Amino acid sequence: MEHLQCLIIGAGPAGYTAAIYASRANLKPVMYVGNQPGGQLTTTNDVENYPGFPDGVTGPEMMELFKKQAERFGTDVQYGVVTAVDFSSHPHKVVIDDEKTVSADTVIIATGATAKWLGIPSESKLNGSGVSACAVCDGFFYRGHDVAIVGAGDTACEEALYLSKLCKTVHMLIRRDTMRASKIMQQRVLNTPNIIVHWNTETDEILGDFTVNGVRIKNTVTGETQEIPIHGFFVAIGHQPNTHVFSKYITLDEQGYIITQPDSTKTNIPGVFACGDVQDRHYRQAITAAGSGCMAALEAERYLVAIETPVTNVVA
Repeated sequence: MEHLQCLIIGAGPAGYTAAIYASRANLKPVMYVGNQPGGQLTTTNDVENYPGFPDGVTGPEMMELFKKQAERFGTDVQYGVVTAVDFSSHPHKVVIDDEKTVSADTVIIATGATAKWLGIPSESKLNGSGVSACAVCDGFFYRGHDVAIVGAGDTACEEALYLSKLCKTVHMLIRRDTMRASKIMQQRVLNTPNIIVHWNTETDEILGDFTVNGVRIKNTVTGETQEIPIHGFFVAIGHQPNTHVFSKYITLDEQGYIITQPDSTKTNIPGVFACGDVQDRHYRQAITAAGSGCMAALEAERYLVAIETPVTNVVA
C-alpha cells in the first residue's frame, strides 16, 4: 500500500493552494482531482475579482496556472475519484476509484460544493454564457442590464439585493406565493424599487442561441407564460457540498458542510483538514477558498511535526 505524508482530495483554488504550500514545505503532497479538475471555476468564463489578474482571466486558464504552480514545487497530481475512506485509525486510508488504497498521515479535503440547478436544457446550454450560480462572481458583467434570479431563501435575497446595485432591473422568480427567507431579508427585497418579484412563477425556458437574451416564465396557478428580455440569469437555489463519502467519520452540519474548528481547518478527526467550499457555506469565493487552502497546508505541516516529535513528560 502506498503511504503518503499528505493527501489532497479535490483540485479547485483551495486544493491547489494547499498543494503549493504543502509541496514548498516538503510534504510531498499527492492530489487526486476528482470528477471536476479545477472545480466550479472551470465553468466560469471570466474571473475579474481575483487579485493579480488586472485584465481578468478565464476560470479554466486560472486553474491551469494553479496546477502548473503546484506541480512546479513537486505536487503529484493524479486523476481519480475518492470512493471510500477509513478515518477510524491512523494513518488514514483512502480508496481511489474502488480499486487503489493509499494511506496518509494527513488528509486535506477540498472537494468543494456543487451548485444546484433547475435541470432544464437551456440552463446547461447557456451556462457561462449568461447563466450563473454566483451573483457576486458574475453580476458585474451585467451592470446596467436587466437580469433574473431564481430562489426564495436568504441567499437568493442577498444576491438579488447585490444585483440591484449593479443592474437596471432584477426579476426575482419565486415558485410559490411566499419566500423561505427571513422576514428582514424579504422586507429588504420588497422595499428595493428595481427588484420585481414574480410570485407563483417557474422558469419555462431560458432564451438565447449563444448568450442569454430572455427568459420565458410560467405562472404555476394559471399556466400562463410570459417572455421577459434579460441579459443574465442567476440560479440561487442552494449548493450541495461534496461530502457524502466522508459522512461516516467527519462531522457535518445540517446542510452537509464539514464543520471545522473556529479559526481553523481542523475537523473532528486528527490529521484530517477541510478547506474551501466544502466547509464554507457563507462566502464561496475563489479567494477565500485559496486562503483556507493555505491554512490547511500549514496546519497539516504542524500536525506532522507534532506527531514526529511528541512532547514527553520531564521528571525533575
